[in-house]
Amino acid sequence: MSPTSTAARLEPGFASAFAALCLGAVAMGISPIFVRFASADMGGVPADVGPFASAFWRVSLCLPLLYAWMRIEERHAPADAPRIRFSRASILGGIVFAGDLFFWHLAILKTTVANATFFATMAPLFVVLTVWLVLRQRVARSTFLGLALCLLGGAALIGQSLQADPTRIEGDLYGIATAFFFGMYFLAASRARKTAGAARVTFEAGLITSAILLVIAVLFDTRVIPQTGQGIAALLAMSYVSHAGGQGLLAVALGRLPATFSSLVIFLEAIAAALFGWAVLGEELTLIQALGGALILFGIWVARPKPAAQADAPFERRGTAA
Repeated sequence: MSPTSTAARLEPGFASAFAALCLGAVAMGISPIFVRFASADMGGVPADVGPFASAFWRVSLCLPLLYAWMRIEERHAPADAPRIRFSRASILGGIVFAGDLFFWHLAILKTTVANATFFATMAPLFVVLTVWLVLRQRVARSTFLGLALCLLGGAALIGQSLQADPTRIEGDLYGIATAFFFGMYFLAASRARKTAGAARVTFEAGLITSAILLVIAVLFDTRVIPQTGQGIAALLAMSYVSHAGGQGLLAVALGRLPATFSSLVIFLEAIAAALFGWAVLGEELTLIQALGGALILFGIWVARPKPAAQADAPFERRGTAA
């Protein structure tokens, strides 16, 4: 088996793919603001929809837009461009993304938001370890170093709010499950992009995720249909900005960038969430949090793909062909 390294060649499309990835991370980073307005009690007023229902609407409302994007993308694609419908990878992507949103909302219900967010940021760890230990592919030393720096930065961003409480261990475990499923989504979407365009992968995965989350919302939420203008507006914004924009741009980037590096860039979501929380909700930003954000940026820079001639020595699983 020929090894795959995160020290990939820098192709002309790298800059645009990296920009799409950064914009996608920012779009996903604003989602907690929309969730707050759609499914959190505000000033004694009951939440408009339940947490699982908000996850369902997040994915389903933008499906018409994603379908239109898919048709336009494929109409302008070369005749020989791969476009396998509902590949096993895209189906798996829809299933694991439903798992990601399901466990994320369980974590929020069972532990503090800070704890849930901290454990959810471990998704890149699962991506890197799966690529290295399970898929037996080479991973550059710079990727491991960048991962360590990003994890430290993520801990600094929310570490002051972390609470060690034995009664919240269940919710903390749900947070770790969130990270695992989101990591698996990265790998599934990256694989699906080899046989289909970004729009098709995002639409097909979203269709499957929506079906699963609808069942979950009906079973576990008492409020599924939004009742207020604020709730509807928040759900529409979350769907079109955070899902169509965030997941769509992520799929675009995964067609050109390694999944290991892309997962690290998603740490920008934590920075974006902190900045939006400060700008929109008036949440305090401390010097330690600012340093954590800087550490994340430095970790991403360290792990960036390099030209093959300049790539550092990779970690390699024993038994992998050279």
